[in-house]
Amino acid sequence: MHPVTLLPIDADTSELRKALWHYRIGHRITNEADGQLLWVADPRQHAELSRLLARWERGEPLIIDPPKARLPASRSVFAIARQLPVTALMIGVSLIIFALMGVFGDLLVVALTIVPIGIAGGQLVYGSLGDTLASGQVWRLLSPAFLHFGWMHLIFNLMWVWYFGRQVEQLQGSRTMLWLLLFAGIGANLAQYATGTVLFGGMSGVVYALLAHVWLMSRRVPQSGFFVPQMLVVFMLGWMVFTMTDVAGSVGFGNVANEAHLGGLLVGLATGWYYSSKRSKR
Repeated sequence: MHPVTLLPIDADTSELRKALWHYRIGHRITNEADGQLLWVADPRQHAELSRLLARWERGEPLIIDPPKARLPASRSVFAIARQLPVTALMIGVSLIIFALMGVFGDLLVVALTIVPIGIAGGQLVYGSLGDTLASGQVWRLLSPAFLHFGWMHLIFNLMWVWYFGRQVEQLQGSRTMLWLLLFAGIGANLAQYATGTVLFGGMSGVVYALLAHVWLMSRRVPQSGFFVPQMLVVFMLGWMVFTMTDVAGSVGFGNVANEAHLGGLLVGLATGWYYSSKRSKR
């Protein structure tokens, strides 16, 4: 974030904010001791922001664009997929697999768990990860991340994939986003498998990696354009800690892949530190 100007402490900035978001100018307004400080995320938009600010100070209308015809939904989806291919792929594959689970049921689930599983003598049996990889089933290292076992599980994870993944892919590119998916997904799955659990799934480990990555980038390189509300960080870390306690189990939240969350968080802290250190050196 880059500071632009100091506004009066009692100024009503609601119309200015609306216009800035209308023209897709990323910004923040923070309360300082001597006024409201206006920041811009992308310095290349500084001139456009200044023009809007001058019109706002003169009391002129800010949003003067003619109404645009709404794009057909299909074109909008394809436009998003072209701009954010990795994020769109993560969401699309998760939705498709969730839909197919309703058709193929357990047959699809056991094809995507980290190791092959089955039932023998009324008990769950499964192979070793070493034998699984030796047989060429390498996809199982990542595939559990795309398994979701309920609508709330799916919606919660994909909502945060969109929120954080969009920032990473727009600001650092699709290649970085792809590496984050691979490192975080595999790292989170291996962390959960190390506890002796084989039947688990979800994108939560990747979400916590994206959270940590975006948070570190926003803190260590403020001008990078990354942003995450501090209260959201507190909430998500608090939720992770809560699900690790016995209290969570007593109220129905005990069956959570806590180690995957922690593994993803550590991966995100590592990647966030690495990329923010490179950006700081520049």
